[in-house]
Amino acid sequence: MLRTKSWMLGLLLITFTGPVAHAVDVLDYVEGEREASVVVADTLWEIAELGYLEEKSSKTLQNYLAEREFIIESSVADIPTAFVARYGSGGPTIALLAEFDALPGLNQAAVPERLVEKRGASGHACGHHLFGAASVAAASALAAWLDATGVEATIKLVGTPAEEGGSGKVYLARAGVFDDVDVVLHWHPSDRNSASPSTSTANKSGRFTFKGRAAHAASAPHRGRSALDGVEAMNYMVNLMREHVPQMARIHYVITDGGDAPNIVPEEAQVYYYVRHPQASKVVTLFERVVKAAEAAAMGTETEMSFEVMHGNYPVMPNHTLARLVHDNLEDLGGIKYNAAEQQFAQTIQKSFFDGHLPLGSERYIQPYMFRQGMGSTDVGDVSWLVPTVGFTTATWVPGTSAHSWQAVAAGGMSIGHKGMHLATKLLAKTAVDLIQNQQLIAEATAELKQSRGFDFRYTALLGDRQPPLDYRR
Repeated sequence: MLRTKSWMLGLLLITFTGPVAHAVDVLDYVEGEREASVVVADTLWEIAELGYLEEKSSKTLQNYLAEREFIIESSVADIPTAFVARYGSGGPTIALLAEFDALPGLNQAAVPERLVEKRGASGHACGHHLFGAASVAAASALAAWLDATGVEATIKLVGTPAEEGGSGKVYLARAGVFDDVDVVLHWHPSDRNSASPSTSTANKSGRFTFKGRAAHAASAPHRGRSALDGVEAMNYMVNLMREHVPQMARIHYVITDGGDAPNIVPEEAQVYYYVRHPQASKVVTLFERVVKAAEAAAMGTETEMSFEVMHGNYPVMPNHTLARLVHDNLEDLGGIKYNAAEQQFAQTIQKSFFDGHLPLGSERYIQPYMFRQGMGSTDVGDVSWLVPTVGFTTATWVPGTSAHSWQAVAAGGMSIGHKGMHLATKLLAKTAVDLIQNQQLIAEATAELKQSRGFDFRYTALLGDRQPPLDYRR
């Protein structure tokens, strides 16, 4: 049965009398979502809400899918902004991830020079507004394709908040949201088109709070015990530790509270640590060593220390079976072509870069297929250890643009970002159809995952049993 809702007007509607999957091209339905998805992306770009605070952004995506008759489950896994939207029944279950959180302090107009519209406000410097919009558009196109063909399958759009340091997907994974899923598809904005298999680092973070005793720093310093001394002693020991950690480890920190005034011995101080390594087991060991340094610092400065694990992510588990399929589809679809105005915008943006970068024109091409070890971290990692998962990037930013930059915000708010988003929508939809029509690929991807993670693997979240830190961005 073919849906004839008003949102589908303008599509070529044909009456079918039976399963005709090969006669219907899902890309026609993707094209029908193009204008509406741009509106959604621009809405999220303007709102730019931070992790676990994305109330309007989440509702925007949910409304989009509800209008297309998806069944919506809100407030999933005790997270008010997380949601699941379903369409169809039976067959394989294909999940599409949809992120939508912004980053603090990166507000920027959609122009090719630094222009802050609202000082201190947040901005979509990682392109999650495009991520979420493309994913819901692809899910909607797939729903229309299922109606038109009569094929049995289930589309599960998972709205995943707080990727930026909040580990939103870990809580969803821990709650069993992906237990009924056969394959997970996701993507990410970037300065290039690539579907190469890649991995990331595992990551565990914690806030270490020291409490001392306040005193006048000039007239009675002997009566005080400095919490800031505790922080600095910890940092010194961790920095000494760097010589004796695995080469691929990364440890970084920022002092979030150093006291109130120079003439007061600080009664409380805090430091926030990230610990990374490509292997989750090594991250656990390294984090334990950081905790020991904190305990020793408290002992030496006669202060008290407590710490809170803020988040923890597994490394992404690459799946070559799925990555090859996505790469081949991306090659078929091709890259991005700029018009004259976009070319001028890109040339101006590139003048703001400080080092070597991809040349203009690379957005038209697909990067070669090759394995990549990334040093960043993402909560997609946990999902990829539970379900065969594949991701890709498209050129939503000017070549050479770094994520988490004002240049990324600028391009993401205009047509360059929209074009990359539309390519992602097509690739998500096309790949999902291929998997539905060739379920042997799902079986092969599942076998690969089991082989890669080991048959005795048991999932335990690196962040333990803590509840979602819903106020971590307040």
